[in-house]
Amino acid sequence: MLRLISFADVITLTNAVFGFLAILLVLSGQPWYSAVFIFLGLLADGLDGYVARRLGNSTIGEYLESLADMLSLSVAPLLLVYATFKGMLPAEGWLLPLFGLVLMFSLVCSFIRLSSFSFLKDSQFFLGLPTSVSALFLVALSILKPDLAIVVPVILLLAFLMISPVRFPKPGIKLNTVTAALIILVILFHEASSIIIVYILLLALVLYVIVGPIYLTIQKRP
Repeated sequence: MLRLISFADVITLTNAVFGFLAILLVLSGQPWYSAVFIFLGLLADGLDGYVARRLGNSTIGEYLESLADMLSLSVAPLLLVYATFKGMLPAEGWLLPLFGLVLMFSLVCSFIRLSSFSFLKDSQFFLGLPTSVSALFLVALSILKPDLAIVVPVILLLAFLMISPVRFPKPGIKLNTVTAALIILVILFHEASSIIIVYILLLALVLYVIVGPIYLTIQKRP
């Protein structure tokens, strides 16, 4: 089995480890450090793709990446969101279970997205919102802690977009580098000091979700 693993797969496995650590930190009551490890997982997710394109992918690379992303970009961010916002809801009644259903719906959509990615991938665009973008949104919301009246619709919208036929552009090396730089800055400047950077990152994500499909539509026209 070990002979099937390439260098890119080692980075993918690191992504999975970061996701697992993020989950452990949520359960240990350390949401900020959980967010940090999700961010690190996102960086590893971008790096393994770059390395695979440069050095070649293994026969299990795509399967391994989907499994790692399910842990670090789906389960961990949703668990972080639940831990962050559950205190805003009454323990009794239907609101907390309803919030749980919203998170489960997002989980199912992200699993569908990740498991079908290799079958629907295109060199020019993403079909459906990338799970990495959804994960960044979820972590940013967990850090900023807006009202649940904003959080729940955003989670539902992200979930629908992940399994939608909407096309999103594949960012180039420059945009990926800027995104990675913003993530690193958030990690380096702890909590309150990084809030402004999180807002900048969130604004960039909103622009990508809104402008990206429009750009592809205009580009497609003769």
